[in-house]
Amino acid sequence: MNDSKKAMEVGARLFVVSAPSGAGKSTLTRKVIEHCKDVELSISCTTRPPRGDEKNGVDYYFLSVAEFFHREAAGEFLEWAQVHGNYYGTGIREVEKRVEAGFKVIFDIDVQGAAKIRAQYPNATLIFIAPPSRKELERRLRERKTDDPVEIAKRLRNAGGELLQARHYDHFIINDDVEKAAAELTAILNGQPVPAEKREATLTSLLAEFAHDDIGD
Repeated sequence: MNDSKKAMEVGARLFVVSAPSGAGKSTLTRKVIEHCKDVELSISCTTRPPRGDEKNGVDYYFLSVAEFFHREAAGEFLEWAQVHGNYYGTGIREVEKRVEAGFKVIFDIDVQGAAKIRAQYPNATLIFIAPPSRKELERRLRERKTDDPVEIAKRLRNAGGELLQARHYDHFIINDDVEKAAAELTAILNGQPVPAEKREATLTSLLAEFAHDDIGD
């Protein structure tokens, strides 16, 4: 099998989910995996500390900065990026072993990582999860009580820039109801996506809400 054909076969089993921090992508991906036995999560490496009940090897592989860049130098990452001051990366072998076992692989990663995966696997499926409003995103960030006000303000600024990238994704889901959004994500994974109505109008309206946050800062 030539490299391009192999990349197409692998890419067909890759589903990348991105969202602004606090939009609920991790909750959605976990919920979907619980009900889709042919889907597994690609567990990312990160240099940020665990939050709440997060466990090493289950939620993330938690690494020191030195270990992260040791792995990067060894060519172990399919993609990596700096997000909100921390580093995140996807291990190549982490993905390969799941595809080889016949699973679809879902990625819970940022827009930078999604772009890098799309560059390597053009037929990978990209799914953007958006909050119903800026106000609701801010409420979720405050309620999880893991960030101080300065960090929350930074995440809201970044959210506007991330939303701009949604136009490059294949699918767009508004997470205003977890069960409904999870059903839409499951339908995409099963090759039966729900038609996206008024996607552009919804996205334009959301971007307007974030305009005063100095998008892209």
